[in-house]
Amino acid sequence: MIHFVGAGSGAPDLITLRGKALLEQADTVIYAGSLVNPALLDFCKPGCEIFNSAKMTLEEVLAVMRRAEAAGKNTVRLHTGDPSIYGAIREQLDELDKIGIGWDICPGVSSFCGAAASLGIEYTLPDISQSVIITRMAGRTPVPEKENMASLAAHGATMVIFLSTGLLAELSQELIDGGYDPASPAAIVYKASWPDEKIVRGTVAELPRMALENGIRKTALVIVGGCLGGEYARSRLYAPDFATEFREARP
Repeated sequence: MIHFVGAGSGAPDLITLRGKALLEQADTVIYAGSLVNPALLDFCKPGCEIFNSAKMTLEEVLAVMRRAEAAGKNTVRLHTGDPSIYGAIREQLDELDKIGIGWDICPGVSSFCGAAASLGIEYTLPDISQSVIITRMAGRTPVPEKENMASLAAHGATMVIFLSTGLLAELSQELIDGGYDPASPAAIVYKASWPDEKIVRGTVAELPRMALENGIRKTALVIVGGCLGGEYARSRLYAPDFATEFREARP
């Protein structure tokens, strides 16, 4: 069995209880070394064989999985954040299905959740935005044309932008072209929840300068939208005059 485990956003204690237990039981661990906090490997038992997939191809990762499975070992494939978001897991699962190796997935705390916690914000503020767009700029990995940044920006929703720190000048312009005011609030969160986390706040127009002045070149999220501002409506759910099946409305 191959266990795909979300490592969480960075801090070792943000891995789930299930994920920690799977790491403790693993005989083989293949971890995304460029992104996963190596402190998580302290949960592994003595003698656990550890591989850094940052230095491996998909074929090499699968070869390790096949060898471990043939030897009757428990294997953990440790991905950053939650494996479902930019985790490149589908191609692994499909190949495992082809060769008859079982797998399961343990979800994790995505860095977009860690970033919101560090910023102290709610992405879905009443009267501001009730939608969160998770996306990225096109780079060496293309983005479908219908999902270009300007088109998504036109919705005015909260945006969380992954894997785009090296393209902030282009990102800023596309957000503005899509309808964001240059003065719209924006934030860059570098390594959310890690010990060396860094948070920079500013505006959409200032994104390139924000990163340059703070030496941020990778491993960061960009958050854009009114959720970073101070204006919003109070939730109706907790309003005294709002009835629910658990509470009567009050004058």
